[in-house]
Amino acid sequence: MISFVSRRLLATLAVLLVASFVVYMLTANSGDPLADLRTSKDPQSVAKMQTLIEKLDLDTPPFFRYFKWLGGAASCVIGRCDLGISVARGDEPVANALGNAMQSTLSLVMLATVLSILFGVAIGMTTALRQYSGYDYTITFAAFIFYSLPIFWVAVLLKEFGAIRFNAFLGDPSIPWWIAIAIAAVLAFVASAVVGGHVLTRLKAAGGTFVLIAVTLIVLDLTDWFVTPSIGIVGVALFTIGNALIMLFVTSNLTKRTLQMSVGAIVVAVIALWFPFQFLFFYVNTGWTILLVAGILAGIGALAGFFLGGDDRREAIRVAAVTGALATVPLVVDQMFLRWSEYTQLIPLRTGVISTIGATTPALTNHEDTWLRMLDSATHLVLPTAALMIISIAGYTRYTRATLLEVLNQDYVRTARAKGLPETTVIMRHAFRNTMIPIATIVAFDFGAVIGGAIITERVFAWQGMGALFNQGLRSVDVNLVMGVFLVTGIAAVVFNIFADLAYSALDPRIRVTEK
Repeated sequence: MISFVSRRLLATLAVLLVASFVVYMLTANSGDPLADLRTSKDPQSVAKMQTLIEKLDLDTPPFFRYFKWLGGAASCVIGRCDLGISVARGDEPVANALGNAMQSTLSLVMLATVLSILFGVAIGMTTALRQYSGYDYTITFAAFIFYSLPIFWVAVLLKEFGAIRFNAFLGDPSIPWWIAIAIAAVLAFVASAVVGGHVLTRLKAAGGTFVLIAVTLIVLDLTDWFVTPSIGIVGVALFTIGNALIMLFVTSNLTKRTLQMSVGAIVVAVIALWFPFQFLFFYVNTGWTILLVAGILAGIGALAGFFLGGDDRREAIRVAAVTGALATVPLVVDQMFLRWSEYTQLIPLRTGVISTIGATTPALTNHEDTWLRMLDSATHLVLPTAALMIISIAGYTRYTRATLLEVLNQDYVRTARAKGLPETTVIMRHAFRNTMIPIATIVAFDFGAVIGGAIITERVFAWQGMGALFNQGLRSVDVNLVMGVFLVTGIAAVVFNIFADLAYSALDPRIRVTEK
């Protein structure tokens, strides 16, 4: 394994060197960084040009300047990065600019990418299992439309309908009963299409979904939930129960009593610890609290699986631990909602909370309350994340559907069905892993690419990330800035491709990474 990774690193290092040289030479010869000063009537322009020539070493030919830059970039290996300064950003060190931009970009595109993978794979699998049904045709049609939409147009529509009009709704929230009925009817139809099967099964799914959604919307409206939203212990319990059911379904263990007892124990533990955790979140008001709570709940889940798992102890430990760790999500969301009233008083919006520009509210950037800052970040993330997800989900849906349909026609899947295994076991334990092999390649490329930022999305939503940094460097012919972004994206591409190769061996036992 070490030999394999070493060989891949050496091979890709050669590619990075050649690519970096080409990018450096193209950028350096694409324009004149002193063009504005040469045409300026400022009497100090000559002195300013001389200063910039010295700072950027423009007297040295680009060929030799590249090797000076390469020496500074190589020093990053020993923790002494010298990527030069960025004149376009007021002589700011490029390393500092990259650090700030990466933090902004990662908070945006990584969340969108992870959610796109989860939802895209799930939707793609359901369409493959309902091949040639009305649901399949509808999702396929929608996927092609969303995949072809320009991101800037989607972003503008989201600004109008996802922010401006939704914020107006939050200013005077009211859901008429007929709208609640209409929304429930649409979602009931979707549920029946996803479930499929006999007419009676579809009617049960549609009826249950209709009643649940309609009653929920009416109750939320009557209790003025949209004025002061919260989830409380009831919401935390419902989320944890739903997550436990999903984990049992994904692992094909819905009927195993030992695993049911294990995840049931962690659900009880989360409900019992909800009130004590309120004090922990209040007095230990830092981001590390999330990891602490996740560790505590994962440990409780592992213990529950160990003592209640029986013959399936190992699997019970894994499922219950993951269920416990994911229960941290509603606990954190609960803390954010508790600050809702305070937050609405601090932001400049008259009504609503969904922001259309920037990554944070300037007045809250250094606020001492971690959960209030997280709520502020979440309201700024909603629109750009949704814009990126709409496009990405469509692609993952198509890839997953095509791959799963191919896998379902394999001999080993037919053999598993012939042995009498439940359909859930056949899909999740036999077909799903091989379906994810080609998807892993796409995921690796996407994760590597998103580090470079989403230039158009960042521009529309005034998000100062890697994409905006790269755009600024190109417009200003700032070679150091452009090369800094290239270095980060290049390394990310290399690392995630190696992760993809390692994922192949984990997903398919037939694939082994050897030293040959």
